[in-house]
Amino acid sequence: MQPKSYLVIGGGLVGAASALRLQAAGFAVTLIDPGDPRRAASFGNIGHIAAEQVSPLASRESLRTFPGRLFGLGGPLDFRWRDAGLWGPWALRFIAASDPARHARGQAALTAILAHALPAWRRLADFSGAPGVVGRDGHAVVWMSQIAAEKGLRSWERSPTGSAAFRPMGADDLNRYASVMTRAPVAGIRFSGTAQVSEPQAARDALMAAFRAQGGEVVHAHVARLSSGDRVIAHLGGGGGGTREAEGALVAAGAWAGRLMRGLGVEAPVIGERGYSVQSAEHGWDEALPPTVFEEQSMVVSRFTSGLRASSFVEFGSPDAPGDPRKWRALERRLSDLGIGFSSEPDRWVGPRPTLPDYLPAIGRLERDPRILYAFGHQHLGLTLSAITAELTASLAQGVEPAIDLNPFRIERFSRG
Repeated sequence: MQPKSYLVIGGGLVGAASALRLQAAGFAVTLIDPGDPRRAASFGNIGHIAAEQVSPLASRESLRTFPGRLFGLGGPLDFRWRDAGLWGPWALRFIAASDPARHARGQAALTAILAHALPAWRRLADFSGAPGVVGRDGHAVVWMSQIAAEKGLRSWERSPTGSAAFRPMGADDLNRYASVMTRAPVAGIRFSGTAQVSEPQAARDALMAAFRAQGGEVVHAHVARLSSGDRVIAHLGGGGGGTREAEGALVAAGAWAGRLMRGLGVEAPVIGERGYSVQSAEHGWDEALPPTVFEEQSMVVSRFTSGLRASSFVEFGSPDAPGDPRKWRALERRLSDLGIGFSSEPDRWVGPRPTLPDYLPAIGRLERDPRILYAFGHQHLGLTLSAITAELTASLAQGVEPAIDLNPFRIERFSRG
């Protein structure tokens, strides 16, 4: 029997979008979230709907280039050594997932789901009453030196990009950067088939408002564990304690989902892959410029309605660890070196991308308890895939065939080797 009521655990973009779709489909939904929007990866991301990122980062190429990308050598990749107990076992699984055959299967799965990402976001924006949430089309990748440009362009020409495409940027495109930087990039490529949300947190707020308007309930609390008997019960932590229950549940708790899944007897090796960003309300960035990847600096710059944001770094460790000030300083230094106007006291943010070792999300229905749905582990694609994940989750809840094959995304893939 299909559940008629659901608890949605987690209120990031994946959880908020899924709760809205479930409520609109006729289920009675209670969304449980700690209530601090800055805690989740949804808050400080770059707002990029990244339809081009069809190649999982678990690959032989990632292993080959690993040493040169370490933070200690000026790269974007870092590990919190005190959290080695978390990322050490995960790293062994990552190495296994980098096998060429597994990588190829993962790429096929990501290509299939990412083809739906942007159309699903447009549907979700319209449905939530905020069509302006999905803003400008496309993004750019630029290089500041000719050597880097030649190497980067060759790499992109060999790389699959799914439903997205790119073209070389001409002199007019590049010269637009000269007014907001010390000098214009020497080369770049401009993508189509991707997009940007106007403001990540505004997008989440629109989804939450639509969810409430549909009759959904929001509870601000920490879920310590889930249990199931006749009904699924969320045991709430913190000072208030207590429980919430429903006929079914959706685990969309991001980097914190692993603990809840272990309590249900399921192995879910999700880790907090932390990203850093800085944002300035004061800036001179031209609103006509697209979100821009500066490849040599491992940095993305994007303008939102609230200001200019720059983001970088891949840091493995506890999702609850304090931020590393060195990374914020490095971001601010890179902006200064490029001559990009920015506040001397920007808003600094760090948040954990929920990442599984094969860099595929977990989306599906739990085999051992079909009342439990799950949607987490979206790595760098949480915002990108939130809308299509919500549609897939609603299909599962209604017993309707999903738009794509979800077998590659089943969480049981980790308990079966």
